[in-house]
Amino acid sequence: MNSNKQIGNKRLEKPPAAIKVKIQRREKDDAPVYWEVFEIPYRRNLNVISVLMDIRKNPVTIEGKTTTPPVWDMSCLEQVCGICTMVIDGRVRQSCSALIDNLLIESGKDTITLEPMSKFPNVRDLKVDRSRMFEHLKQVHAWIELDGSYDLGPGPHISNEVAQERYAYSRCMTCGCCLEACPQYSEDQYIGPQAIAQARLFNMHPTGKTNIEDRLNGLTGDDGIGNCGNAQNCLQVCPMGIPLTRAIYESNRDVTINSLFGWLKK
Repeated sequence: MNSNKQIGNKRLEKPPAAIKVKIQRREKDDAPVYWEVFEIPYRRNLNVISVLMDIRKNPVTIEGKTTTPPVWDMSCLEQVCGICTMVIDGRVRQSCSALIDNLLIESGKDTITLEPMSKFPNVRDLKVDRSRMFEHLKQVHAWIELDGSYDLGPGPHISNEVAQERYAYSRCMTCGCCLEACPQYSEDQYIGPQAIAQARLFNMHPTGKTNIEDRLNGLTGDDGIGNCGNAQNCLQVCPMGIPLTRAIYESNRDVTINSLFGWLKK
């Protein structure tokens, strides 16, 4: 699995007059999949979102057939919200930060291929339903419980090392890149690195430690952390550079200790 890091804003020395965009289409979740190819004039500083918006204005295929505008998710356009994730030229990444010049340089072709993520239910075209990711967060109790009824006072001193690690985990935007790249991930077989990293984040919180057993128990089931195959694809594709493999091995250690002491308590 190749790294998902951007290769820099490079410029094509001899850009094509037009670029072709091959899009996987589907009218609804139970409809058959088909492909359509569009062609738009090349311009500098395009990203995949701007290309899709151009196609939406004039949804005519390369054969001259008028079709429906492609459907996809987008919001912030700043690689913060995570919802514009799709598979671009065979690699999962954010479409807002995928620059056309970079893609053409990487592939050496004048065609860009867009597909929806395959690990989530396909709603229509490039749009997927990522709700299971939020169900996984519920499973690992990924929040801090505060009732607000009394003043907790100043928090404890936290070392710079711990603060840096927690900050890295907090950057997760629930984009789904790590789950799409993970060969073990499926709806009911493996919870995936995203939820594991968030469990680690809240287990490191001084107040969150009071619910550490709930989170570790959420990682212990049939779809738990033990199903990680150590492929490390998640680390390669994470657009935020989150240390997912560190979260996995640290959480795996905690799960083992918690299970052992839980057995001894019986």
